Amino acid sequence: MEKIETYIDNLKINYIKKGNGKTVLIIPGWGTVINTYTTLYNSIANYANVICLDMPGFGQSEEPKESWNLNNYITFITKFIKSQKINELDVIGHSNGGRVIIKLMSQPNLPFTINKIILIGSAGIVHKKTIKQKIKIRTFKICKTIAQIKPVKLIFPNLLDEVKKHFGSADYKNASPIMRETMVKLINEDMRSYLPNIKAPTLLIWGENDTETPIADAEIMEQMIPDAGLIKIKGCSHYVFLEKPAYVNIIIQNFLTGGNNGNNN
Repeated sequence: MEKIETYIDNLKINYIKKGNGKTVLIIPGWGTVINTYTTLYNSIANYANVICLDMPGFGQSEEPKESWNLNNYITFITKFIKSQKINELDVIGHSNGGRVIIKLMSQPNLPFTINKIILIGSAGIVHKKTIKQKIKIRTFKICKTIAQIKPVKLIFPNLLDEVKKHFGSADYKNASPIMRETMVKLINEDMRSYLPNIKAPTLLIWGENDTETPIADAEIMEQMIPDAGLIKIKGCSHYVFLEKPAYVNIIIQNFLTGGNNGNNN
């Protein structure tokens, strides 16, 4: 395995490259790092040239200088692929990595060809808020307003940060200020309108017990992507590739190779 650093728009990016043959790029989910996908890329390296990277702000890759929206991620991934001098490739996206792929496929005149896509527990479907969620958001906004009142701010200078931590998810609480802003921008953009623009054959792999991106999201994607198939895996959650690695690796190999080439370990 070759561990490499490169610079994309002055950001140091850490990535690995392993194996030979056609290129397969793994785009990680939010908060995950290269090592999260070890069993996945080790399997793929038996029959392809696999690349996996630490996304900006995670692992050993530098954090963006300011918060990003999804378009910034599209630009970044496009430049990363171009920097590898890749003309065609297959892509695998987990969670937020899937969200990036979905919008990437709607970009006109990409400087490379994506032949096959695998989305694992992909993010991208925004649901209507429940009453409980609406109350929580309303309460957060009230607390945020109070925390920003000048006298309150003088007496409790850290109150706003504490409010944000209290109402945020675990991922939000663990993120830096820049990455928190980035996360908010990402989760509020619905990908449904982009799904019909995905023309490459697409395999959806989902844990039936996924609570981060429910199986209902996978069913929406299967219906809206023109050439998509869904594999539901019982007893698994958002990290299905870690929970049943051998099974998932066989599925991925069969899809990417058409059942030919390489041996699965």
